[in-house]
Amino acid sequence: MAFELPALPYDYDALTPYMSRETLEYHHDKHHKAYVDNGNKLAAEAGLENLSLEEIVKQSYGKNAGLFNNAGQHYNHLHFWHWLKKGGGGNKLPGALEKVVESDLGGYDKFRADFINAGTTQFGSGWAWLSVKDGKLEISKTPNGENPLVHGATPILGVDVWEHSYYIDYRNARPKYLEAFVDNLINWDYVLELYEKAK
Repeated sequence: MAFELPALPYDYDALTPYMSRETLEYHHDKHHKAYVDNGNKLAAEAGLENLSLEEIVKQSYGKNAGLFNNAGQHYNHLHFWHWLKKGGGGNKLPGALEKVVESDLGGYDKFRADFINAGTTQFGSGWAWLSVKDGKLEISKTPNGENPLVHGATPILGVDVWEHSYYIDYRNARPKYLEAFVDNLINWDYVLELYEKAK
């Protein structure tokens, strides 16, 4: 299936002051668009263009770096835009999610610290994740465009720690960006929706 750049599910100014219009314009309109354009070209060259995005990500892992990086980043960003919302974040998790964060991760405060730490300690570009693996929640980090799909897990929340995601707004203060993401931007309803599907 052809990769397509989706419209953002909110206005470019919706996430200020935590994520600026300028960041979204560059990140969505230029960076994500490049993954879509390059991914389509590389998928066609590899004869994989008729597979689902998830299958392209899994099948190209370790075999076709160019395709994997672009397909992985397209997958990651399709979800990333929905993991953000105005007035999101904080510890007001939907009940079912709150329960499993408590039982699997030791509660919200520990989740917050461990998730921010995963993003802070990812060397160079990459992502920090909350995923479902073997029926349980786990926090992880991956380099570049890699994601938990290729490690037998289903991501339900991810934060982009490539510099293009935060440098305009936070310069080199990645931990501040991650705190703003967790405290003010996470769309917990979308996380719950993905959790229910992944169970």
